[in-house]
Amino acid sequence: MEERLQMDNGLIAQKIVSVHLKDPALKEVNGASTKQVQARPLSPEPSLEAEPVQGIMEHCGQGDSRAAGGSCLLKRGGASGGAPPAGGEPGQSSAECHQLHLSSCHECLELENSTIESVRFASAENIPDLPCDDSSPVDGATSELCSEQERRRGNILGKAPNVLLYVGSSSEEAPGRLQQVRSVLTDCVDTDSYALYHLSEDSALRDPWPDNCLLLVIATREPIPKDVHQKFMAYLSQGGKVLGLSSSFTCGGFQVTSRDTLRNTAQNLVFSKADGSEVRLSVLSSGCVYEQGLSPGKLQGHLENPDKDKMIVHVPFGSLGGEAVLCQVHLELPPSASVVQTQEDFNVLKSSNMRRHEVLKEILTTLGLSCDVRQVPALTPLYLLLAAEEIQDPFMQWLGRHVDPEGVIKSSKLSLKFISSYTSEMEITPSSIPVVTDPETFSSEHFNLETYRRNLQTSQLGKVILFAEVTSTTMNLLDGLMFEIPQEMGLIAVAVRQTQGKGRGPNAWLSPVGCALFTLLVSIPLRSQLGQRIPFVQHLMSLAVVEAVRSIPEYEDINLRVKWPNDIYYGDLMKIGGVLVNSTLMGEMFYILIGCGFNVTNSNPTICINDLIAEHNKQHEAALKPLRADHLIARAVTVLEKLIDTFQDRGPNGVLPLYYKYWVHSGQQVRLGSTEGPQVSIVGLDDSGFLQVHQKGGAVVTVHPDGNSFDMLRNLILPKRQ
Repeated sequence: MEERLQMDNGLIAQKIVSVHLKDPALKEVNGASTKQVQARPLSPEPSLEAEPVQGIMEHCGQGDSRAAGGSCLLKRGGASGGAPPAGGEPGQSSAECHQLHLSSCHECLELENSTIESVRFASAENIPDLPCDDSSPVDGATSELCSEQERRRGNILGKAPNVLLYVGSSSEEAPGRLQQVRSVLTDCVDTDSYALYHLSEDSALRDPWPDNCLLLVIATREPIPKDVHQKFMAYLSQGGKVLGLSSSFTCGGFQVTSRDTLRNTAQNLVFSKADGSEVRLSVLSSGCVYEQGLSPGKLQGHLENPDKDKMIVHVPFGSLGGEAVLCQVHLELPPSASVVQTQEDFNVLKSSNMRRHEVLKEILTTLGLSCDVRQVPALTPLYLLLAAEEIQDPFMQWLGRHVDPEGVIKSSKLSLKFISSYTSEMEITPSSIPVVTDPETFSSEHFNLETYRRNLQTSQLGKVILFAEVTSTTMNLLDGLMFEIPQEMGLIAVAVRQTQGKGRGPNAWLSPVGCALFTLLVSIPLRSQLGQRIPFVQHLMSLAVVEAVRSIPEYEDINLRVKWPNDIYYGDLMKIGGVLVNSTLMGEMFYILIGCGFNVTNSNPTICINDLIAEHNKQHEAALKPLRADHLIARAVTVLEKLIDTFQDRGPNGVLPLYYKYWVHSGQQVRLGSTEGPQVSIVGLDDSGFLQVHQKGGAVVTVHPDGNSFDMLRNLILPKRQ
């Protein structure tokens, strides 16, 4: 990131410093208006000269294009280095309610990690007048859509499809424990619908994880710190779901009592399912039982002994639908676990292993998860497809000069072997993939080349396609080609399914059939308008997806929005897609891989564009046709090229009016530093793509995320002034 930024004296910044403000520094925000820095003069921008293509970009350049600005102060210093939003209570601002994160989200040049030591000030009079969009659905329409979707699936109330795993703070035990729990849950739940993440003790205390947690799994034997326990109880009281696995965590008046004679021994358990039927199985006891407590819910399990010791209790909690299922049998451990003491215990546990999974799936289903496990699909070959016939000969000539004698192009991540035809005997791995060059052998029900060609109207981008029905991740497919291929032969990788989709940082990217999934190669000169503001690339891609749909005649009111910095949303309710950007600077050129995924036909795990179209048709008695992924990918790439051209000609003000037209943040309130920090209003973007906020009675300042892993709009910080 450092090499992308120039200081006022023309030097290149060597390090970028992330600074978290303490309370005294945050208080300085209140007095910022008395220490203002002169802002640049503002001037309106002329409208676009280029003619729109099929309605695309017809709005760009219209409206008020003013923006507050200032000089960027870059200093040399040390280095430092985000995701799901939130459901909320009635009466909260739109920044705090009904948002959804699809674990995608976004590494996107790691905007949150590239915190620049800069502060931009402008007087309150220079706050840009952002359009207040009144086109969001009225409450009745929104609630009707949500009600219909809720009947179809449970995960609709602003909860991300995240299962968080808390295994305590023990440095020795935690890694192994985490792997045990992750492994058994992966065997039980639909991994197309959920992403499993570790919730550390620090994160449990610091981050807004309850907003994005569909299920909290507590699997630590050690005592839970009081402040962490309070967080867990607050989550339950807000309607959260908790699964305790051989844990000290309790609620609802139940107490954990130790029974040493039961510790790590095989015992006979009677488990009562929700429908009243019973499952008998052998289980590995933790050595503890539950006593007292309120009347349990519909699930329960007890030992087949005279005392009928309670080992599994179901505890409804609070008035908002919270519930916990607490277990003192090791449902998370396989019979081969090291704590199994005897061969006899191993044998009886092994014989009950299928029933162990049956019980765990019953519990997870009761807590609202789907356990319809699908087999991971096998990888398929790539197909080389060309969107323009005139580049057929030049590209094949270029390819002939760059493959080795075996027809292979190798990179650090994978090898592509170019072949004329594919046979089932050929091996396909994530690091070695055959590429079929004969287009006559290609067919796919999910990608129609002619549809893509008709809707792609670019001079460079998206011309050379690498298509796969199933691949590990499209982000790796262009690795060996991106630095060599001529710019006019723009590369794009498209997939129907990804088995290892990538989101920002450690996040997973769920990739069920029905998503539009692609990675696009874009080359940007360093010394260009966009080259000096590379973080804007992610904003342009998100905007391109929204405009690709809403610029289609009669689809203007489909309520797609952009959420800073790189998400595509349905209104401000839930995420429908995201963007991930990786860039490499070589000489005077940025080589940028833009990964993008958005839901087109898949209603799970959240919502998709065709759901919105169907709801629009019902509300307005319209007959809009559903859209296809190949159609929208081509349109999005077309819009992106036009947005880039506009940005290169006119800078940020050339595209910000359209961005603000569609973004979800107008008038949103956020807090600086923490939930108790100063409240500010989001104003817009600065020249680098960071957020500008205004505090009542203060100045407009640029703020950056604090690095939390849940929501880029939580706990924003004001970078230290020099």
